[in-house]
Amino acid sequence: MKMRPKTPDEPGRVIVSTVPGGGGTLWRDGERPRLPEWLKIRLSGAAAFPAVIGTVRDESLHTVCQSAHCPNLAECWGRGTATFMILGNICTRRCAFCAVPSGRPDPGCDLEEADRVARAVARLQIRHAVITSVDRDDLPDGGSELFARVIARIRETAPGVTVEVLTPDFQGDVAALGRVVAAAPEIFAHNLETVPRLYRNVRPGSWYARSLDVLREARRLDPAMLVKTSLMLGLGETDDEVYAVMEEAHAAGVDIMTLGQYLQPDRHHWPVARFVHPDEFAAIAARGRGIGLAWVEAGPLVRSSYRSESQLALRRGAGAAPTHG
Repeated sequence: MKMRPKTPDEPGRVIVSTVPGGGGTLWRDGERPRLPEWLKIRLSGAAAFPAVIGTVRDESLHTVCQSAHCPNLAECWGRGTATFMILGNICTRRCAFCAVPSGRPDPGCDLEEADRVARAVARLQIRHAVITSVDRDDLPDGGSELFARVIARIRETAPGVTVEVLTPDFQGDVAALGRVVAAAPEIFAHNLETVPRLYRNVRPGSWYARSLDVLREARRLDPAMLVKTSLMLGLGETDDEVYAVMEEAHAAGVDIMTLGQYLQPDRHHWPVARFVHPDEFAAIAARGRGIGLAWVEAGPLVRSSYRSESQLALRRGAGAAPTHG
């Protein structure tokens, strides 16, 4: 298979101010959009910071928790978990929503990073390791060999640890995707991020159809593997567009879908069009269950790997009920 390249007074919404392209207005000097009450973050778990930060520093690693300004950093680090970001900290694409730096990465790929990640997983006594990366369109294989090596080294160094990968689209390279799937992660994730209409402006260099094909091909390559994707809400999408994406993801073989609130990293990134109320997230989760998705995790602070270890119940056949965060 070849992969291809409501209104302001509506209940449950807070409008920041919208523009025709689907985004909000840029911040004025010294201003930042006021967050609603439900987006206030409790900074718990700070006692675990030294262990995680020290391990990441000692092994010369990156975490997406830090690089992407994840709002759940305190909670996850407090549980002694982290999402490791391999292939460096410079992304070759310039997504308008992402806080990870863009530019030209150092040439090549450090295959020894697999050993360092595995040591960190063992040192932090992680039971479910999440591995993601920047886009590396400069590499012939998109970094897929390193993904496979990381999975293998974790299994050798920390037996019993389950692994989730969140990969780029590898520019539609089926061989690269197959290399990762063949390493047999328990969960394979690739994020759709937003609705097709917004891709051109929000995800330049990426195609919605190609990302959907990645998910479909991953399901075909390993029918037993859990397949997962994620959407950010508040970029300017409509409810009908969200539901259409959920239906297409389910048809492509997606088991797990997470949906969370987009938060603008700084004034230079895509503006927030709206803050979605928790009740609306609950309704979206219910809609996802009705569509047939096996697990829906939806809420203002939900991110792709948020509490992902609980989703493994689906693979174990425990019949876990879908949740809405």
